[in-house]
Amino acid sequence: MSDRRDGLILGIETSCDETSTAVVNGEDEVLSLIISSQVDLHASYGGVVPELASRAHLEALLPAIEEAMRRAGAGYGDLRGVAVTRGPGLIGALLVGLTAAKAMAFVLDIPLLAVNHLEAHIYANFLQFPELEPPLVAFVVSGGHTLLVHMPAHRTYSGLGETVDDAAGEAYDKVARFLGLGYPGGPVIDRLSRRGDPEAVAFPRAMLRDGSFNFSLSGLKTAVINYVRKSRERGEEIRVEDIAASFQAAVVDVQVDKITRAARDMEVSRVVLAGGVAANTYLREKLEEALEGKGIKLYYPTLDLCADNAAMIASLGWRMLRDGDTSSLDIDAAAVLPLSQGRASS
Repeated sequence: MSDRRDGLILGIETSCDETSTAVVNGEDEVLSLIISSQVDLHASYGGVVPELASRAHLEALLPAIEEAMRRAGAGYGDLRGVAVTRGPGLIGALLVGLTAAKAMAFVLDIPLLAVNHLEAHIYANFLQFPELEPPLVAFVVSGGHTLLVHMPAHRTYSGLGETVDDAAGEAYDKVARFLGLGYPGGPVIDRLSRRGDPEAVAFPRAMLRDGSFNFSLSGLKTAVINYVRKSRERGEEIRVEDIAASFQAAVVDVQVDKITRAARDMEVSRVVLAGGVAANTYLREKLEEALEGKGIKLYYPTLDLCADNAAMIASLGWRMLRDGDTSSLDIDAAAVLPLSQGRASS
C-alpha cells in the first residue's frame, strides 16, 4: 500500500436518517466506515421526521468523525480534504454535516468538497469496482429518487427518465405502512415476497408501454390499498406475502423493461444500480436475468455501499479534489440538487 497519508479524504454524510463518516485513501481504499442508523428512532412514525433526524445528527456526528479517524489510524493533519453531502436531502440534516465540514476545512486549511448525493451513489459502484469505466447507464433508486441516466464519460450525465410522482422507496414505505409491516418498507417487502406469489394479483404496470423512460408508482400504490380494502370488506382472507410479491413484481417489471431498453438505445455494455433500493434482491435478479445474453454486464455495490454512506462521499470527493472541483466555505446546502452534466457542486 502506498503512503497512507498521500490521499486521505474524510467523508461526511447526513442527508437523511443515517449519520455516516468515513476515511478513504485515494479513490478506492476504504480505511474506515461508520454508519449510525436512525431507523429505530423513526420507526414508530412510519417514516423520517426531519426535526428528529437533525437532532440525532447533531448528537452522533462528532463521535462518528472521531471514530472514523481512529479506525483509519489517521490524524487530522493527514487529511487532504473533507468531502460532505451538499444535497439533495433534508435541509436541516444536510446543514449539520455541511457546517461541520466547513469548520474542519477552515481550521485545518484543507479543501472543502461539496458532493452531490445522487452522483455519489453512482460512484459507489466505482468504489466497489475500480475497473469499471463509462460509458454506461445508471439507475439511481432510493427512498426519495428514481432516476435513469446515461453516463457517457466520468461525471457527465444525460437524464433519460425519472419518476413523475412517488419514488420507488417511497412507494415501498407507503405500502408497507398500510399493510402494517413497519418501516423501512423495502427490506421487509423484499423478504416477504420470497414467500409469496408474484402473479397472485394483477396490479397495474404504469407507463410500461408509453415509449418513455419515466416511472409512475402513485397509481400502483393506490391500487394495492384499494385491493386490500375491498378484499377485507368482502371478508376475504388476505395473504400479505402474495400482496407484497405482486406489488414488487409490478414495480420491478417496469424498471427492468426501461433499464434494458435504455441500455440498448444508448448502446452501452454496462449498467449500474445505485441507491438504497439497489439492495433489492428481486430487482437485482430480474435485471441480471434480462441483461444476460445481451452482452450487458450489471454492477451493484455491496449492501453497506447501497445505503447512504460516507465512503462513497469521500471517494467521489477524492476524484473532485484531483479534478480541482473544490468549493468555497460559503456554499449552501440544497434540498433539491439535480444530477446535471459536469461538475455536481457548481
